[in-house]
Amino acid sequence: MISGKLTKRQVEALGPGRHGDGNGLFLVVDPSGARRWIVRVVVKGQQNRKGAPLRTDFGLGGSAVVTLQEAREKALEYRRLAKAGLNPRYNVAREIPTFEQVARQVHIERLPSWKNAKHGAQWIGTLDAYAFPAIGRLPVSDIGQPEVLACLSPIWSSKPETARRLAQRIGTVLDVARSKGFRTGENPVTAIRAGKVLPKVAAKPKHHAAMDWRSVPALYADLRARDATAAKALMFTCLTGSRTSEALGATWREFDFEARIWTVPAARMKGGVVHRVPLTNEVLAILEPLRALGSEVVFEGQKRHRPLSNMAMLMLLRRMK
Repeated sequence: MISGKLTKRQVEALGPGRHGDGNGLFLVVDPSGARRWIVRVVVKGQQNRKGAPLRTDFGLGGSAVVTLQEAREKALEYRRLAKAGLNPRYNVAREIPTFEQVARQVHIERLPSWKNAKHGAQWIGTLDAYAFPAIGRLPVSDIGQPEVLACLSPIWSSKPETARRLAQRIGTVLDVARSKGFRTGENPVTAIRAGKVLPKVAAKPKHHAAMDWRSVPALYADLRARDATAAKALMFTCLTGSRTSEALGATWREFDFEARIWTVPAARMKGGVVHRVPLTNEVLAILEPLRALGSEVVFEGQKRHRPLSNMAMLMLLRRMK
């Protein structure tokens, strides 16, 4: 076993920056939290354009798929090649990662681009449930149409929307693998779509159960009689026609009480566009007592300056049945 300066716990916990393990091996932590290994070597007998020794950095993969010990072993292999005068870029025996390894790395790299953690969890969760059991351990270079169909066919008719998302996510992983040199040829997901290999399925929309409109006044009266913050949040949601996440994530900075306007920034909207909601007298009557509490968020939960859980209103409705 090769030793170094870093520990497994440090690899998981260190903040942004470049952290040395010794012998040219570094853990690079991006501001987004993504973690990857690089090794710096000097190739014997080779020079750069300025005539100085050829010093080069090589990526060894993300820490989520390459362990500390594996990174040390790879770094040692690169140093041996460099010492022998061989540029690792052209001489190292490249290992082909599995489909699951590439998928998890793609997930880590794209986390900062998703609007919330829930979407990121759903992205990898779909692959975990329907792709990894069938093709997760296969080299990503070996994934073809039969392997993709093995994932899609069992749920294509029974869960058409899930199957559509699964196909999209498998296709993304394979595209990334090709861009990194782990695959060649056409993406099998694209070929399956173009060839209409799977039957056309008409997805039946599933709507949430709706309350009879004649029961709404009684519900609202019940909410108005309650002091719970969740009740106020639900009243606000009803009156503004907002989504749960939009209402619970509201901060006082978004409200202009003189103009009587609530402006939801684009970053908090599903459609990515700024949304403005007029504040009626009824809405203002809900907000004013909450404003006096001095919290940064409108609907504060159990922790100071932190909003209610996204389950708070649902649990309230269940208790009211």
